[in-house]
Amino acid sequence: MVSYLKGEEKRLKETKKELRKEDPFIAGNRDLDNSVDSDVAENVEHDRAFAMRRQVTKSIISIRKTLTRIKLGKYGICAGCAKLIDTDRLAVKPTAEFCISCEKKAESTGE
Repeated sequence: MVSYLKGEEKRLKETKKELRKEDPFIAGNRDLDNSVDSDVAENVEHDRAFAMRRQVTKSIISIRKTLTRIKLGKYGICAGCAKLIDTDRLAVKPTAEFCISCEKKAESTGE
């Protein structure tokens, strides 16, 4: 599990670098054409790259938290109720921090 998570973290870091290269506001590859269409396209591409980088960053943080839980011997234990997280859930989402019940409670309360 640890090697899988570390590999995923490495892959996500590479993805994040690639997304930075694609962002016209960061990469400096802005179009010299100052037309409205060009500006709109650059803004759309920037927004897309920014949103994707943000999601990748969240995934990296989730992986790091999971690796820490593994080190502490708390992997697979719900952070909400301290019960074991179903192994099927962990198979689908290895970074799950909460059991299904606690996850649903958090979603319904907006946490």
